[in-house]
Formats: sequence, structure tokens, C-alpha cells
Amino acid sequence: QVHLVESGGGLVQPGGSLRLSCAASGRIFSIVDMGWYRQAPGKQRELVAIDSGGNMNYADSVKGRFTISRDNAKKTVDLQMNSIKPEDTAVYVCYAYGRPSEYILDFKEYWGQGTQVTVSS
Repeated sequence: QVHLVESGGGLVQPGGSLRLSCAASGRIFSIVDMGWYRQAPGKQRELVAIDSGGNMNYADSVKGRFTISRDNAKKTVDLQMNSIKPEDTAVYVCYAYGRPSEYILDFKEYWGQGTQVTVSS
């Protein structure tokens, strides 16, 4: 069983910074993609940033403000959020895509429980 555990959410003022962290625990053979999605109230879940085998992709709305970093050895992924805006308020969910075992060829998606980020003065 693989678990993704997020930390670092909270209340932040506009223009402030926050760092989210996610760690994968449990048996997983390899992780191809690791990143962050978010879901604001009344909106669909959207991709924020993802590291796909070393290739970083960001939502246009966060480019230049957010930075994703991944540690493959530790199976962690962080999201540094700078110049935060009220519209960044959402539940941020960690995501991973990989193979659970060297004996299983299928890839699986894994999701964390989410961490709340609230931007307010």
C-alpha cells in the first residue's frame, strides 16, 4: 500500500510564501511522475505543477511564482509557492504515477489526502 502524505499548508497573506511537501511511503518500485494538483471550492481539480521524469510543467497561472522540486531517492516532492495570490486558495493534493512492483508492469496513480492553503489578509 502506497501513501502520499502532504504537509505545509495553512493560512498565508497575499504576497507571502509557503512550501508544501509530500512524501511517498510504502512499497513502490518506481515513480515516473510526481507533482501537485489543486481544487478550489466549486471548481474542478487542476494541475499545478508536475515533474515528469525531470521535465517540469506548470499551470500558466503559477509560472514564475511556484517551483516544484523532487527527490527521487527520498520519494518526495515539494512545491515552493511565492507571491501567493488569493486565487491560489485551494486544497493542494500530491500526485504520483508509477509502478508498485518490479513484477507488475502496470502503472498506477496515487493521490494524497490534500492540504488546505488559504490566502487571506
